[in-house]
Amino acid sequence: MLNRVVLVGRLTKDPELRYTPSGAAVATFTLAVNRTFTNQSGEREADFINCVTWRRQAENVANFLKKGSLAGVDGRLQTRNYENQQGQRVFVTEVQAESVQFLEPKSGGSGSGGYNEGNSGGGQYFGGGQNDNPFGGNQNSQRRNQGNSFNDDPFANDGKPIDISDDDLPF
Repeated sequence: MLNRVVLVGRLTKDPELRYTPSGAAVATFTLAVNRTFTNQSGEREADFINCVTWRRQAENVANFLKKGSLAGVDGRLQTRNYENQQGQRVFVTEVQAESVQFLEPKSGGSGSGGYNEGNSGGGQYFGGGQNDNPFGGNQNSQRRNQGNSFNDDPFANDGKPIDISDDDLPF
């Protein structure tokens, strides 16, 4: 069986951070994800998808993301149900986020938050398991300790064409 969800969107409001009675952090947030097509009037619609993340990742999401932040979510779809105060059965479908990528620098984008202060490229990875970084080691702290800046990145776009021979390409 396969249950995998990958989303990129903007938060519709600040994440809500709560703690379970046993002390585990849980953050909930909603991502607005644009559809790939336009409606009859030529406007692009969006889906609003509820996401949940746990423990350290939940605290990171609450600390570094806010309304309007661009985020990537990798996780799985989960359903649950409960009985509301009127005695009606309510069904909820949400994404259990296993990793969240912060896709904008803290000062960049549409005034939104992020964590990538000293990192000029890509998003910051905060996974939910023991081996948070699928690439091995702790790259996030290594990047911070190296003090990388835009000028140190040999692949940064400085507006000039990049001279690469066919022998340098892996494909």
